[in-house]
Amino acid sequence: MTSVLTIDDLVIEATGASGPRTLVRGVSLEVAPGEALGVVGESGSGKSLTMLASMGLLPAGVRRVAGTITLDGQDITTFDERRMRRIRGRAAAMVFQDPMSALDPLRSVGAQVATAVRVHQPQLSRRQARGRALELLTAVGVRDAAERAVTRPHQWSGGMRQRAMIAMAMAHDPVLLIADEPTTALDVTVQAQVMDLIDEVRDRTGSALVLITHDLGLVAQHTDRIAVMTDGRIVERGETLSVLHDPSDVYTERLLAARPEAMEPSRSPQSGSPDLALRADDIVVEYPGPRGTPVRAVDGVSVRVEAGETVAIVGESGCGKSSLARAILGIHPATSGVVAIGGEQVALSLAARSARQREGAQLVFQDPYSALDPRLTVADIVAEPLRIRRSYQPERVRRLLADVGLDDSFAQRTPGQLSGGQRQRVGIARALALHPRLLVLDEPVSALDVSIQAQVLELLDDLQRTHGLGYLFISHDLGVIRNIADRVVVMEQGRVVEEAATADIFDDPQHPRTRALLDAVPRIPAPLSLRS
Repeated sequence: MTSVLTIDDLVIEATGASGPRTLVRGVSLEVAPGEALGVVGESGSGKSLTMLASMGLLPAGVRRVAGTITLDGQDITTFDERRMRRIRGRAAAMVFQDPMSALDPLRSVGAQVATAVRVHQPQLSRRQARGRALELLTAVGVRDAAERAVTRPHQWSGGMRQRAMIAMAMAHDPVLLIADEPTTALDVTVQAQVMDLIDEVRDRTGSALVLITHDLGLVAQHTDRIAVMTDGRIVERGETLSVLHDPSDVYTERLLAARPEAMEPSRSPQSGSPDLALRADDIVVEYPGPRGTPVRAVDGVSVRVEAGETVAIVGESGCGKSSLARAILGIHPATSGVVAIGGEQVALSLAARSARQREGAQLVFQDPYSALDPRLTVADIVAEPLRIRRSYQPERVRRLLADVGLDDSFAQRTPGQLSGGQRQRVGIARALALHPRLLVLDEPVSALDVSIQAQVLELLDDLQRTHGLGYLFISHDLGVIRNIADRVVVMEQGRVVEEAATADIFDDPQHPRTRALLDAVPRIPAPLSLRS
C-alpha cells in the first residue's frame, strides 16, 4: 500500500554564528493511509522540525540538507514555494499547538475559515465560501455556528478555537493531518473532546494522522504506531502499546518513568502548621457583562493554604480558578471578600497594598519565555525586584540562582540561551527574591516536557521544605497535582464543588465534576496479561 508520507534519511541543519548545527539526523518514517502515528520526544528532539519539513514550513535559518520527502506520491523536496502552496491544505494540513497565535485576532473566525476554503476553491463566491465555513464549523461541534462565526478568536474558548483550527485543516479533506501538541494548553475534559473530534473527522474522511506530543497517554489512546525521537534521531519505533509496555531503548524508559502518573506521590499529609500563608474568605469576582449586567466568575469561594502546604485548584476552563488567583494577588480586585497573606489582612486591590504586603505573595507564570525580558541577563532578571526594593546584593542573586540549581555560568545568559526548564527555574528564583510567604503557581509546568516537569516539581518540593512556603497551584494536569498537592479544591462555574486531601480526591471522588475530570485523563492501558 502506498504511503501518504514517506521521509527517507532526512537531515536538517540550522545556520548560526558558530557555523551549521545538525538538528535532525537521518530520520526515516512512513505513514500509511488512514494510519495514526505518534511522534514523541522532548523539546529539541527534532520531532516538530521533521514534520514542518514535510509541509515545507521550516523556519528561517533552518534547511534540509539531505534526504527525500514524498507527500501523497509527490517528491516535495523538488518543489518551490508556489507549488508547495498548492498542496498545503489539500494533500496535508496542520493543527498547531496554540490556536490563539495561529488565528488572526482582527478577523472573525468565520471569515478565516472561509479564507481557508477559498485557497483551493477560488471559483467559490464569498457567500458560498461562508456557507461552507458554517458547514465545517458545525461539523466540528460548534453550536450556533452562524452566530459564533461573526465573533473574533478572543471571544472563543481555547477548546472552541482548536475546533476552528481543525475545521480549517479539514476544509479540503487532506490525506494527512499533522497535529502538533494540539491539546497542551487545554483542560483534560476539553482535551478529550478535541482528540475525540480528530478521531471522528479522520473516520469520516479517511485521513492519516501524525500526532506530535509529549503526552504518552494521548499517544496510547489515539495512535497505531509510535516513533520516539531524541537528539534529532528516531531511537525506537513500533506498535504503540507494544513500545509503551515493553520499551527497548533507555530513553523511552526514561520518558515513561518521568510521567507524573508513573511516580508514587512524593508528599505525605501535613501535620498542620500554626501559620497560614493564605486565607481567602468568601471571594466574589465579577466582570462587566453585556448591557451592563456583571458576570460572576467567582462566587463566594474560600480557600486556606498553610505554611509548607500545597493546595491545588482544578477545574475546566472558565470555572474561575485563574480569576480566583488574580483576585488573591490583587491583580484583578475581588468584588468582595477577605484576603490575608501570612496572617495579615490585605486590601483587595494590589495598588492599595503596601510594598511589604505585595512582597508576601508572588506569581510563577505558565510560559517562562514570555514571562522573562529577553533583553536582560539572568542575573538582572533575578535582581530586578531587589533593585526595585533597594535591597540589591550580588551575593543574594547568586544564592537565589544556586537555590534553583543554576550555577554562576548562567548569570550572564539571556532567556533565549536557556532551555524551557532553565527559564522556569529563573522565574522561580525571581519570585523568591523578596521572601514571599505564598507562591501562586499558574500552570507552571504545562509548557515543559515530562522529564523537565519532574525536575521542576522536585525543585518546588525542595524549596517548599527549605523555606516553609505555601503554594497555591493551578493546573489542568491531574497527574502533576497528584504528585505535588496536599489538598485539592475542585471548581465548577465559579464555585467550589469538592475539597479534600489529594489521596481522597483521586481514590474516592464524591462530585460528578471531579469524577468527570479524572475519567478524562489519558492513560496508558495496562497490558492484557495484567488486566483482571
